[in-house]
Amino acid sequence: MNHGDVTRRLVGVGVGPGDPELVTVKGVNALRAAAVVVVPVMDTGERGRAEATVLHYVAADKVVRVVFALNERTDRARREAAWDAAGERVAELLRTHGSVAFATIGDPNVYSTFTYLAHTIGDLLPGTAVETVPGITAMQDLAARSGAVLTEGTEPLTLVPVTAGAAVLKEALEGPGTVVAYKFGRLAAEVATALRETGRTEDAVWGSALGLPEESIRPAAELAEGPLPYLSTLIAPAPRDGGRGGKL
Repeated sequence: MNHGDVTRRLVGVGVGPGDPELVTVKGVNALRAAAVVVVPVMDTGERGRAEATVLHYVAADKVVRVVFALNERTDRARREAAWDAAGERVAELLRTHGSVAFATIGDPNVYSTFTYLAHTIGDLLPGTAVETVPGITAMQDLAARSGAVLTEGTEPLTLVPVTAGAAVLKEALEGPGTVVAYKFGRLAAEVATALRETGRTEDAVWGSALGLPEESIRPAAELAEGPLPYLSTLIAPAPRDGGRGGKL
């Protein structure tokens, strides 16, 4: 199919943390308007969270799985090769169909695979229009489900991916505001230690698989010593005087 002068369009759609009801109306419309919807999958092949959410809104024959080797964190060459292959596959879909939506859990501008894909497509297919549709983040969903208030008054909010190391988390916890930690499943013990050493355990809450049957939301004092699901979220609210929000 030759699209001539028609602008190719790549749209990153945030589909939220797992609960299909937390996809925005704009997000659903963007998924349905695209000729194809790409969902990132790991090379292990199981259905990812983004794909499971997308299938609530679009037919399976419109969904294309593209391997991004999301579980590759050590072999840089292998990861780069997977990225290149994924970018080429999406570029091929854009050439063929003209419009592609890329579904990403959470928000496409918050620690998302989409950022890298957009750069790659910019190099492979210059002139492609790139847009994003915001999505509900895990920290918002966990706050709603646990009763933890993210920010009050003039409090700052710090978001830390624990893949950056527990020292970065501890430094944030020593500050005055609310701290949210992402991607800490494998480092649960280190996170528990950082909370304890900074005196921030009491009001903190962690959650995983939000909105899904295996959902788990617990006080951070119950952080297991063993690994938790990789996509775990922690909220350590700012130290506050007086009444406290819905503690678990």
